[in-house]
Amino acid sequence: MDVTWRKSSRSGEAGDNCVELASLGETVGIRDSKNPAGAKLTLRRDEFANLVAILKR
Repeated sequence: MDVTWRKSSRSGEAGDNCVELASLGETVGIRDSKNPAGAKLTLRRDEFANLVAILKR
């Protein structure tokens, strides 16, 4: 599977403290932009939406 990882436009020019997201079919992938070969977290889309809602509060 060819995966495109995206960094937030709010990460700024330095972009050294960011996470990247990727659409992985039924799930969303999350990884550390400083360590793209490292561990990745995957969440179902509903779980990811819930996480974003919690973080916005």
